[in-house]
Amino acid sequence: MVGILAIFALFAFGMVWAVSNVLKTALSPVEQMTGLVGTQVAGVLNPTPTILPDPITIVRSVRSLARLETIEYAIEKVITAESMQGPFGFLFGDRLILVAHGEVLAGVDLNKLGPKDLWLEGGVLYVRLPDPEVFVSALNNEKTYVYSRETGLLTRGSLTLEGDARSAAEREIEKAAMENGILIQARRNAESYLYGLLVQLGYPEVIFIQPQETPTPTPANP
Repeated sequence: MVGILAIFALFAFGMVWAVSNVLKTALSPVEQMTGLVGTQVAGVLNPTPTILPDPITIVRSVRSLARLETIEYAIEKVITAESMQGPFGFLFGDRLILVAHGEVLAGVDLNKLGPKDLWLEGGVLYVRLPDPEVFVSALNNEKTYVYSRETGLLTRGSLTLEGDARSAAEREIEKAAMENGILIQARRNAESYLYGLLVQLGYPEVIFIQPQETPTPTPANP
C-alpha cells in the first residue's frame, strides 16, 4: 500500500511539474508582450531625445593667441524673469527664478605688447603692459538651472523667457566680477608672474608702469 501511495505521489508531482512548464511556456509570450508594451508606454511618457550632429564642420577662422590668463572668478547669481505681471497675471503671466553659475576669466593679451613697451634704462627694465581684459564670461550650463516657474491658467509660458534670463545672467555675472576688481587683480597677477620670469632671464630689476604712465628718470650717479 505504501508503495502504491508513493507511486501516486510521484505521478501527481510529475503532473504538476508538467502543467507548470506548459503554463510558463504559454505565458512567456504574453509576459514578453506586456514588458514590450510597458517599455513603449514609458518611452512615450518620458521620451529620450535623439541628438544628430551634422557631419559637416566649417572652420570660419583660425588665429594665434598670446593671452596670459591670470585670474578666474566663479560666480552665482539668482535671476528673476517675468512677463505679463499685471491685473491678469494669474491668467497670462509667466515668472521664473534662474539660479545661474558662471565663470569669468581675465588676463593680459601679450599680442598687444610691442617693442616700445619694453626698454632698458640705467640697468632697469621697464615694462608697460597692455590693459587687462575679460577673455571669457559664460554660464556653466551644468550648474545653471531653473529653480521655479509659475505660469498663468491660460498660458503655457513664453518660449524665450528662460533664454532672456540666461542672457541677463551672463551680463550680471560679468558685471559682478568687474565690480569686485577682477581687472585689478588680473594686472597684479600678470605683473607678479612676468616679474619672476624676467628676473630668471637675467634682468635684476624690473619695473611695471601703467599704459599712460611716463617712467621717472633714474638719477645719474655723481
